Amino acid sequence: MHAWLTHLVNPVNPVYWIQWIQMVQLTEQHLTEIRQHGERDYPYECCGLLIGKFADDRKVVIETYPISNAREEEAKRNRFLIRPDELMRGEKRAREQALDVVGFYHSHPDDRPVPSQYDLEHAWPTYSYIVVAITKGSADGLRSWEMESDRSRFNEEEIAPSPAGRGLG
Repeated sequence: MHAWLTHLVNPVNPVYWIQWIQMVQLTEQHLTEIRQHGERDYPYECCGLLIGKFADDRKVVIETYPISNAREEEAKRNRFLIRPDELMRGEKRAREQALDVVGFYHSHPDDRPVPSQYDLEHAWPTYSYIVVAITKGSADGLRSWEMESDRSRFNEEEIAPSPAGRGLG
């Protein structure tokens, strides 16, 4: 995350404040992969990792890494669970490519692409959390979120197009 100094234009008494720029960059292919994963797993929640790099003012996704929802059958409609061994496999894959896990994605079947209270209670600051809404089996909105450092809430994060390939452009 990168802080930019911004000011209000007031010739007598300019006011300065710090504004945090929150942005995640993905290719259209990454967004398609997330949407398709959500549609495939409907009516259950899908989940996966976002593998890439932390850059100055953004996170750059290089790869989506789908994971099976390990929740018990009756809870999969509104919860997901990533088993520790699955998370460790994803982290290992990232390390082997000199990359990091920069975030997570999951779907909300027949709901909005907005984090739930449960999501807030189980998330970590710094990471991107992409939520894709799946309505009657079709992707219907996708938004990204980053948690406040004090874990009090999520702030919406800009999704910016990333050039195809591995560069940090």
